[in-house]
Amino acid sequence: MTGQAIWTVNDVLAGARRANSGLLVEYLGIEFTAAGDDWLEARIPVVEHNKQPAGLLHGGASVVLAETLASVACYSTLDHGRQTCVGLEINANHLRGARAGYVTGRATPLHRGRSTQVWDIRLRDDEGRATCIARCTMAILSTLA
Repeated sequence: MTGQAIWTVNDVLAGARRANSGLLVEYLGIEFTAAGDDWLEARIPVVEHNKQPAGLLHGGASVVLAETLASVACYSTLDHGRQTCVGLEINANHLRGARAGYVTGRATPLHRGRSTQVWDIRLRDDEGRATCIARCTMAILSTLA
């Protein structure tokens, strides 16, 4: 977007790992792997408990990865003393199945407004082939009483 870091936290990856410890993200094996000035990456292993009966990564697991990336990225841009965020809408187009290895997602912002943010999330397999394209809208909420 701007070439300047959009994050309001010092270490996006450490914060993401800490915030998701013991939750669904950890159970599915999602790992936060990299961050740039305006993007965040994480990956999910294609293992038995993340697959659907045909042996492919479950589409719901792809959506969990996508929404997790959007949620963590959005939260990492907010004033935590005054704001939090929740998912408002997500859509996903599943393009290719993955049977093994990892699926890696990268979230980048499309819109960062006062009350909403919209994130583009691109998932790819270990060979770099697109597996899913998602868009997630996040609602920004005030934490002030």
